[in-house]
Order: sequence, then C-alpha cells, then structure tokens
Amino acid sequence: MTPIDNTTDHFGAIAILFHWSMALIIIGLVGMGLYMVTLPDVGFNTKKIMLILYHKEFGMLVLVLLAARLAWRVTHILPQLVVCLPDWQKLAARFVHLSFYALMFALPMTGWLMSSVAGIPVSLFGLFTLPDLLPRDDYLFPRLIDVHKWLGYALILFIFVHVAAAFRHHFVFKDDTLRRILPNPPSR
Repeated sequence: MTPIDNTTDHFGAIAILFHWSMALIIIGLVGMGLYMVTLPDVGFNTKKIMLILYHKEFGMLVLVLLAARLAWRVTHILPQLVVCLPDWQKLAARFVHLSFYALMFALPMTGWLMSSVAGIPVSLFGLFTLPDLLPRDDYLFPRLIDVHKWLGYALILFIFVHVAAAFRHHFVFKDDTLRRILPNPPSR
C-alpha cells in the first residue's frame, strides 16, 4: 500500500492523487479546447457555449488544485531523481516540471482574464462567481485569446515531452522514474 507521505524514493498517495487527477483534468481541458475552436462562432451555438462554460469551470478547478498541490509540495519532502541521470537530464526534468507549474497557473489566469475583459462571469461550479480581474475591453480580448491559445500549445508540447521521457525511462532505461509516481508500485 502506498504511504500518504512522500519518501526520498517514491511519491506518496496525496502527491500521486494530485498528479494523476490533475493530469486527467488538464488533458481533458486540452482536448475540449482543441475541439471547441473547431466549432463555429456564428449565431447562438449552445454546444460551444456549454463547452466554454465547462472549460472555464474545470480550468478554475485546476487553479484551486494547483494551490493545494503547491502547498503539499513545499511542506513535504520531494523524492530524489534517479541516481543514474546525467546532469543535463536532471536539469531538463526540473525545467519541464517548473514549466508545468507555470502553465497550470498561466492558462487558468489568462482564461479568467479573457472572461473578465469579455464581461462574462466565471463561476466555480455554481458555488460562487469569481470577480472580474479587469474591466471590459474589446481590444484586449482577442489578444488574450492568442496568449491562452499559445500557452495551450506549449502545454501540449510539454505533455508530450513529459510522457515520452517517462516511457523512455520505463521501457528503455528500465529505471524507477515512472514507478515512483504510480500507486502501489510493483516490486522489482
């Protein structure tokens, strides 16, 4: 059974839950975002409007989970990278992880800013409405759409790099990199 807390060589149950639940939500948001942009803007497209509302609510959930995840991360030990990694791979791994954190913050924030300048409220699953961060601004709205879109493309790139590296470590190097973030890791 996976312990709650992290150890020096394995992530604990809470960190694993944060990792995999956020991964599923974020991949779902990416897929939803890519699909939404293919839908026409003309007229009253209720399907697109509903998808945008769900996209915003789950995006805000990512922001809430990110805050909880960061609080957990800074108050608990972080497992060490596998010993056999060359320095450049350790640096690359840290860069990708820090980039993920930056993107998990920047994407919901740019979405929230887009809604603010469009004058469209942002709700967190109907529990409460978030305040506007900026006043309505028709000039800024399309620019924020572009920023949000390009941040989304960067996130997709980092997801592919992250998954490819994890699979490479697991299947080629046969080290414990991937096993450390799996619940109940199989014994070697």
